[in-house]
Amino acid sequence: MALDKVDRAIIEELERDSRTSQRKLASKIGVAQGTITNRMQRLEKNGVIKGYGVKLDAESVGWGMTIMAGLRIEKGRMIEVQEKISSDPRVFTVYDTTGDWDSMVLARVKDRSDLDDLTKSVFTLEGVVRSFTNVVLNTVKEDGVRLPPQGR
Repeated sequence: MALDKVDRAIIEELERDSRTSQRKLASKIGVAQGTITNRMQRLEKNGVIKGYGVKLDAESVGWGMTIMAGLRIEKGRMIEVQEKISSDPRVFTVYDTTGDWDSMVLARVKDRSDLDDLTKSVFTLEGVVRSFTNVVLNTVKEDGVRLPPQGR
């Protein structure tokens, strides 16, 4: 779906504050509120906007560590293993990847004991051939999906 300047403006405003009212969006962007309503419904229907939510501070809600893990998975078992891993509430991202690792997993754990449990119970599931785990020492930047710059 191609996004025009009004669609992009709506998305950019919602990225700043997803609680912004349609009336305020219309005023900021300079279009009628009905236009905002119709555009947002279309963006939602087409899957561009997948939902609205809050951004939590991981440490404030009890996640003491963020980890990244690379997994080698037995041929033919990728989807099965990834679905099991995805069901763990500590896991927030699972990617299929190229390169040395079949899958990359991002997760948050409470502490070292929780990391030990995640490593031994999730990253050693049947079908995982090999894994590595890195602990994030400092988060320099962490954002969700953003619009790509126009013209690229």
